[in-house]
Parts: sequence; structure tokens; C-alpha cells
Amino acid sequence: MLTALDDAAVGQWCRAAVEALSGARSRLDELNVFPVPDGDTGTNLLHTAEGALAALDSAGGREATWPVLARGAVLAARGNSGTILAQLLRGLADQLTAQPPAEGPAFAAALQKAADGAYAAVADPEEGTFLTVARAAGEAAVAAVDDGAGELAAVVRAAADGARVALDRTPGQLAALREAGVVDAGGAGLCLVLDALVRTVTGVEPVRPALALPEHHHRHEHAPHQPPPGPGSEVQYLLADADEAAVERLQQRLAALGDSLVVVGVDTPTGREWNVHVHVSDVGAAIEAGIEAGRPHRISVTPLAPVWHPEAVPGRRAVVAVVHSDGLAALFAAEGARVVVCGEGGVTEDDIHAEILASGGEEVVVLPNDAGLLPVASRAATRARETGREVGVVPTRSPVQGLAAVAVADAERRFGDDVIAMAEAAAATRWAEVTVADQEALTSAGRCHPGDVLGSAEGDVVVIGPDVAAVACDLLDRLLSAGGEMATLVVGEDEELGATVCAHLSSAHPTVEVVRYGGGPSSLPLQIGVE
Repeated sequence: MLTALDDAAVGQWCRAAVEALSGARSRLDELNVFPVPDGDTGTNLLHTAEGALAALDSAGGREATWPVLARGAVLAARGNSGTILAQLLRGLADQLTAQPPAEGPAFAAALQKAADGAYAAVADPEEGTFLTVARAAGEAAVAAVDDGAGELAAVVRAAADGARVALDRTPGQLAALREAGVVDAGGAGLCLVLDALVRTVTGVEPVRPALALPEHHHRHEHAPHQPPPGPGSEVQYLLADADEAAVERLQQRLAALGDSLVVVGVDTPTGREWNVHVHVSDVGAAIEAGIEAGRPHRISVTPLAPVWHPEAVPGRRAVVAVVHSDGLAALFAAEGARVVVCGEGGVTEDDIHAEILASGGEEVVVLPNDAGLLPVASRAATRARETGREVGVVPTRSPVQGLAAVAVADAERRFGDDVIAMAEAAAATRWAEVTVADQEALTSAGRCHPGDVLGSAEGDVVVIGPDVAAVACDLLDRLLSAGGEMATLVVGEDEELGATVCAHLSSAHPTVEVVRYGGGPSSLPLQIGVE
């Protein structure tokens, strides 16, 4: 029986919570009907808790436990309930980090304040949700202390019991839960986390009735759930390089664009970061708002409900772009395109096909932005045409060609004419890249060795050298020797390289218009387009 929640106990609680959420993930997913029936609450809560645990394991006891746990949870938080769980943990960390190991009264006060902070983090809080259950847990813990129960074990039992009572009442507070005959999925997940705390402190698992699903609630066996009226996509990203004033403006703008807005901040070794979650119809506007506030990264865009056989919306036109970094995802999303981000495992035909269907477009333009993905995109387009959609693949071989194509897109044109105009804009853009060789090879410019900088144009290596900036400038000079009015630069992680190249263009090619973007993939120091 623990008398105080010290660093070791916090770590044990986190591990126990991950185990509990892992075991209940599918059932929590099945319970998920609010705010949208997208079947991922258990998955999102587990992902958030796993992020906290991974941070603790990585720190290895070299830092105070509470701040590390909070940082891991906030940076890993996914979905509405996951982000609120991260805020709750961050609130506990704020209250308990500077204190000695928390005994009963300290933990009760911290839990109540953390629940208040979770309410404040949600733009439009609803009763009958995770928030209601969290507040009930805090109030029950404080009431137990007021009644003379000072031991930690009694306080955490009271919190867990209070949460479960509140959970059982949630169907009476939300019509969506009442109609489905279920309790709130996020609140149910929080009850599991608090029961894991009871087990950590007392060594005894609380005995609870199973989270039963009514017989008629078989969400994957009948007609698929469709998104409810209102915002159609979940947008989530981490935001860096933003001050409090910028985040406040961001919250106001996102609140006007959609709902289910949750913004949670946490201190990291490189500065304060924010986890931003919102449900919107205009994905591009939500990401653009983040760009104006700071530097969004790890951007994800997810349809709000599983759509197994979605119908195309008559007259709707969409653009689907494949990209290789979060920065490029933000650029294309800001232009109104839907994005498929290529991860470590690459992008599959199924990924592109699913995004074409999820767009809801009757007419869809696909920008593969990679020569190797052209056949993959074409196969996905062929499959999508079988659903009655008109799909055109513009053969963009680089993101700079994709940006040129999306810049001339015009939904008022006839679809075929629009695809032709986008293809012509892409073809008129000569593309080039600066890379670093990872192995010895024979190229069209001679033999290269690992570490050499390569400048390639239209896929052929034309410059080899030891210095990235020098190769980049030489490559641009060669491209512009054939003429060009505008140069588009997509810079990777080295912002100084972008500044050097822009200065060279200003000096050597003063009549050329230059457009510079950041956020390129780390594997490509510079991508170039010349029109």
C-alpha cells in the first residue's frame, strides 16, 4: 500500500494505464459515438498513454517524472479524447512537479485543478463526456479529504468510484449516447486510467461491471456510419515557434472554422509546443491558421467517420496530392488539396485510393509528385473510376511541379480542361533536386562517393561537389541558363541554405522571381522548380 505518489509510482501507474487501455481498446472504439462515430477513442487514448510511457522509458530517470510524462502525452496525443487526457496529465504535472511525493490531500487538490484545466482547454465543453467524468473524479477526491480520508489509497479509490458513477450517468446527459445505448467512450477510458491508479496504489484491482454494448449496437456489421452534418475532417498538428498571443489568435480562428477544438501546450527542451485538434470542413484554412501562428508539424487529416462506400458529391472537385513531409503537406493543404503523407513505409495504392474516395469529389485530380509513384497513382485512379468518379492523374514528378499545377487549378473550368491546364503548368516547370549520396555510384556526371553532394535536373545528376550551397547555386545557374522567369525553392531542414541560394539568385539572376518555401523533407536539402 503506497502512502504517496512518488516518481516510481507515477511510472508504474503509466504502465498500468497502458495495459488497461490496451486490453479495452477495441471495446472503447466500439463505444465511440460522440462527438462523431469514428470508432477510434480507445485507439487514441492508448496512443496518448503509450507516448507518455515511451517518454518515461527514454528519459530513464534522468529527469523529474511528471514533466516527462506530461510532455510525452501531449506530443503523442491523438484525437479529441486523447488530447483531453494529455491536458489532464499535464495539469497534474503542473500541480505536483514542485511538491514532495503527493499524499492524499495534495493529489485530490491537483486532480480537481487538472480537471478544471481540461475544461478550459476545450473551446466548447459538453456535459456527459470525458470532461464530466474527470470533474466528478476530482470532486469525489476532494470530498473524501474533506470527510477526513487523508490516506492516498482512500483518495484514489474515491476518485475512481466518483468517475464511474459519473460515467454511468452520461447517457442521460447526451442524446447521442442515449440513442445508441452506450456510455461515453472517453469517460470510460478515463475510468480505466483511474482504476489503474487504484491498482498501483493499493495492489488491488477495483471490481467493476463490464463496459457492455447493447445487442443492437454492432457498428461494423450493418450500414456504415456516415459523418454527421457539420465539419467533415479531423485536423491535428503540433505547433512550435508560437507565443501565447499567437496561440490565442489561433484558437479564436479555429473556433470560428469548426468545433471539437482542443489546444494543449507543454514545455519541451527546445521550447513550448502545442497540440492542436479541431474538426473542420475547410482543412486548408485550419492548417493555414497554424502556419500564421507558428510552425505546424506532424500534421494529420482524418475523415470524421469511417466511410466504407462513400458516395461522390455531385459537382464537387477535389485535388489529392502525395507529399513526403509535413511541411509540404501544409503547403498543399493551404492550397485546398487533400494530402497523403508518405511515411517510412512509403505510400500504397490503397492509401491514394482511400483519399480519393474520402475527398467526396465527383471529379478528382491526383498529383503523385514523385516519378516512382506515377503507376501507383494510376492504379488507384482506375479503381476509383469504378465507383463512378472522374479521376485524372497529372504526372507530376516533383512537389514543385505539383505546386505549379495546383496554382492554376480552377473548379469553374470543365474538368478535362482543368486537368490539361494543370498538366501543362507542371510540364512547363523544370524540376531539380540537391541530395547527398549515401553510397558510391556511377552517375551521368561521373562517379560519386558517400557524402558527396549531388545536383540533379529532371532525374539526371549534372553536378557533383563537396558543398551543398555551392552545388545548389551551380545547379540553379545551369537551369536558368536555358531561361526562366520564376524559381520555386523548397528548402529542407537547413534554412541557412535557403538564404544563401536566394542571395545568389538575387545577385546572379536579378530578373528571376523567387518563391521560397520551408518544410521540405529532411532527405532533400533543396528542391527547385524553374518556370
